[in-house]
Amino acid sequence: MEKALELFSKLITGENVSSKENGDLYEEYNSNMEMYNIFNSMLDKLNLTLYQYKNALYITAGEKNKIFGYTNEELRKMLGLKVNKELYMCYFIIYNIITLFYKDSSSYSFQEYIKSEDVLKSVDSSLSSIISKLDGVAQNELEENSFKAIALLWEELPLSHSNDLSVNARAYKGSRLGYIKITFNFLKEQNLFIEVEERYYSSDRFKALIENYFEDFRGRLYEIMQSGGNN
Repeated sequence: MEKALELFSKLITGENVSSKENGDLYEEYNSNMEMYNIFNSMLDKLNLTLYQYKNALYITAGEKNKIFGYTNEELRKMLGLKVNKELYMCYFIIYNIITLFYKDSSSYSFQEYIKSEDVLKSVDSSLSSIISKLDGVAQNELEENSFKAIALLWEELPLSHSNDLSVNARAYKGSRLGYIKITFNFLKEQNLFIEVEERYYSSDRFKALIENYFEDFRGRLYEIMQSGGNN
């Protein structure tokens, strides 16, 4: 129990637990069945999910986890957004980022890095594809209206402001590249992205989340995008 609590404390406060850092706890988790069972029982009751990737452990909040996850309101404040359709735009951008890095679980291969222009093209393409087939893929009026709201917001935005293209510029939500920059900054703050000369590399934590997302939590958005022809 003591070791399980110590491991939980390390992970929930953002410390690395791997074969190289906090290695004793990592080894204990993998070799001590009693500790393993206690720890995973704790996660189940707290609605948390554990991922193991490249000899390291990562935890993330489960769906609708109000204690360890973020509400829409909290995320809007973190991203500097006012209304949910702006937040949903960032969600959609994140999904496109995931599909750029990692197509599916059959190959387990990752794109080395992405750039803003890659995400811009992906969002343009996927939104256009979904909207053209929305009548056939939307299950209800809410889904249809949500995608129409995102598409309308994206369509109304200019490609960029001059500030958006500066390396040190503040990201503005008044342009498409601005929304992408806002999303990139959020992923960097969450230790999911590493930026090097405007190239964005996924961290091992992000790779662990992506890989397991495709295995366990594809969800309705995945179904809609696949129906819309986004590969």
